Amino acid sequence: MGTKGRAIVGMDVVELINLLNKAFADEWSAYYQYWVGAQIVKGPMREVAVAELTEHAADELRHAQMLSDRIIQLGGTPLTDPVEWGKMATCAYLKPTDFSVRAIIKQGVNGEQCAIDVYTRLLAKTKDKDPITYQMLIPILADEVDHEEDFEALLEDLAEIEMGR
Repeated sequence: MGTKGRAIVGMDVVELINLLNKAFADEWSAYYQYWVGAQIVKGPMREVAVAELTEHAADELRHAQMLSDRIIQLGGTPLTDPVEWGKMATCAYLKPTDFSVRAIIKQGVNGEQCAIDVYTRLLAKTKDKDPITYQMLIPILADEVDHEEDFEALLEDLAEIEMGR
C-alpha cells in the first residue's frame, strides 16, 4: 500500500486487516453454505430456493473478492488456508443435516443475520477512521440485508403453501 494511502487509515492497520480477514472467512463460509445448499435442497419451492441460494453464493464470492482486494491494498494477505477460514469466521459454516427447503433457508437467515451484525460492527469501527474500507462495506451490508429479506420472504411463501393457500 502506498505511504499516503496507509497514512489516511486512522486506526491500527494490522487490527483492521485481521477484522477484514475474519469477514473474508465469513464470506467463504457463506459462499460454500449457499453453494452446497443449492446442490442438496429438497422439497416444495426447490427451484426458487436453488435460484436464491445460487444468486446469494455469487454475491458472497464477490464480497470475498472485495475484502481480499482491500486486505492486499492495506499491505496484508488474505487467509490462504481453508482450515483457517473455519477458525477465523465469526459466522461459522453450518453443516446441513436436514436438506428441506425450510431448513436450508433458515440456515441462510441465521447466516445473514450474523453477517449483518459483523458488517454493522465493522462500519462502526471504520467510520471516520478509514473512508475507503467504510465505503466498501456499505454495499456489502446492503446485500446482506437484502439476502436476509429474500430468505425470510421465501420462508413466508413456503408457509403459505404448507397452509394450503
